[in-house]
Amino acid sequence: MKIAFLTPEYPHDRTGNSGGIGTSIKNLAESLTVLGHTVRILVYGQKEEVVFEESGITIQLIKNVKIKGLSWYFTRKKIQRIIDHLYQNKEIDIVEAPDWTGISSFIQPKNCPLVIRLNGSDTYFCHLDNRPVKWMNRFHEKRALKNASGHISVSQFTADKTNELFGFKIPFTIIPNGINPEKFQLDADFNKDTDVVLYFGTLIRKKGLLELPLIFNEVIAQRPQTKLILVGRDSSDVLTGQSSTWKMMQSLFTQAALKQVAYLGGVPYNEMRQYIATANVCVFPTFAEALPVSWLEAMAMQKAIVASNIGWGPEVITSNKDGVLVHPKSHQEYANAIVQLLENQSQNTEFGKNAALKVAATFSNRIIAEKSLDFYRKFVK
Repeated sequence: MKIAFLTPEYPHDRTGNSGGIGTSIKNLAESLTVLGHTVRILVYGQKEEVVFEESGITIQLIKNVKIKGLSWYFTRKKIQRIIDHLYQNKEIDIVEAPDWTGISSFIQPKNCPLVIRLNGSDTYFCHLDNRPVKWMNRFHEKRALKNASGHISVSQFTADKTNELFGFKIPFTIIPNGINPEKFQLDADFNKDTDVVLYFGTLIRKKGLLELPLIFNEVIAQRPQTKLILVGRDSSDVLTGQSSTWKMMQSLFTQAALKQVAYLGGVPYNEMRQYIATANVCVFPTFAEALPVSWLEAMAMQKAIVASNIGWGPEVITSNKDGVLVHPKSHQEYANAIVQLLENQSQNTEFGKNAALKVAATFSNRIIAEKSLDFYRKFVK
């Protein structure tokens, strides 16, 4: 089968910054290629028009059309022509697009099926983050979902919430995000620092980064030697207009807690493994996710995790078996869970091993790729 992924981001030096959508697409694309299928990545919003190949995957960069007030429309029609051309020339059989900002809302290929995979729309994230959504984004996202040939969601929670927000009753097929567990194996000689708590991901309000200082203050009150390492790019805050979430966080730590915090900024993806390996506990106090790849990466490396119990959380972690789930606003309870895993290393190890087994059995790329292929076959002649 010949599968194309339409996306605003993809992890590559030539495509700019990439987040969770790009990472999940790359993970899936690599597994589909290993299974003998052809994959093309259509990356819009780029600075150049070029097609190249990387590790058996064709990457096509697409520049947006610049017409004041109508760029959104003519860019979509340009993408439609590209899809029609590729399909007519038998270079693709199906296109998958994300729900984010509804890029496929006015893309209606003549014959090529176009399916959508929910990783969380702007409407979805704004709802979870308790802030208003731009009406244009909501309009495009709703239209894109309505016109799609088929629908996938990475979690049941995201599917249900999306149907609720848009007033739909779409029968989403649930296929979670996946990773390659073999890329996140612990080295035999790794050294874990039993005092280190790690957060990795963007520093942003919706991921609970303004709760984390208040949680860590409670950890330090019980265990003063604990260290918190933060890895990820800083971001502005949409509610206050502040340019730096990290700066906002610093004012929330107690003086004693701030001395134990190290913010490393963004690091290359291939270096992230060493930071995960060193940590004793990983924390993800997020308010807004669909199904986070970062959790899976930490779980695959046998890390004890304290994460959010909201919505999608129980679909990834069984609390007190392969991690602990706590509401991010419950600062004392969250801190107690962290301290428990720092001080009870047998429980820490047990949760980490259970987590790695779950990733291998449920969230492995190969499993996700095979489920995706079964879904695509419903639409490919």
